Amino acid sequence: MIAGLSKAVTLYLAPLLSATAILLSLFAFLAPVVMLNDRVSLLTVSPATTNGSSVDGPSVFLGALGSCSRTDGAAAVNCTIASLSPVYDLSVLPSSAPLLTLSAPPSGTPAFIAISLAFSILFFITFTMISLRHKMGGKISATLDKPVIQSFSAWIGFFGFFIGLTAFLILRMLLGKSVDDFNAGISSLGSGAPQLIASSGNGFTMIWVAYAFYAVPVIASMTKINVTQTKA
Repeated sequence: MIAGLSKAVTLYLAPLLSATAILLSLFAFLAPVVMLNDRVSLLTVSPATTNGSSVDGPSVFLGALGSCSRTDGAAAVNCTIASLSPVYDLSVLPSSAPLLTLSAPPSGTPAFIAISLAFSILFFITFTMISLRHKMGGKISATLDKPVIQSFSAWIGFFGFFIGLTAFLILRMLLGKSVDDFNAGISSLGSGAPQLIASSGNGFTMIWVAYAFYAVPVIASMTKINVTQTKA
């Protein structure tokens, strides 16, 4: 029973985790300019709460490919064009706010994330086919049984994991510093400061969950567990 459960996890759950990781990473990468405009972002500037009560005002949602903004809670959300060299639109924020602290990431970072997503998708396809090769035709199964194909899949998965996680960690450090600098700038303005606060967005939570899921099939592929289970 335990052996059967282990086989099911390796051959069926691992590809599902890989697919879920790709979707979560893709959502976090494309948001907020392409999708989930005011629901998912990597950094958010929103009205601060005063004495426990919320204050209506402008909000800005920053992501890897651009930004979205609205003048108040009831206004429509406007987004910039998605780009690997994003330029954030901060025009809805008051001029007295420390806008220079909210700079877009270097163009190389979104580009590396895009490359890692491409590797991840290719890994998902090859990993799933190798894991389920025993259910395919003889020629296809024989091809996928070759060590060079299995090694190619494993290394594609590893590089997708390593490049993507590294790029998002760099992005987290850059935007984390922006959050600290913006809030420090607001505090330095004293009582006349705009009632705004910057915070890290929920997009990073999606990323950490995605890469925790992604690690399972990558480890299975590097150790060839998905290969040996079908031979057992």
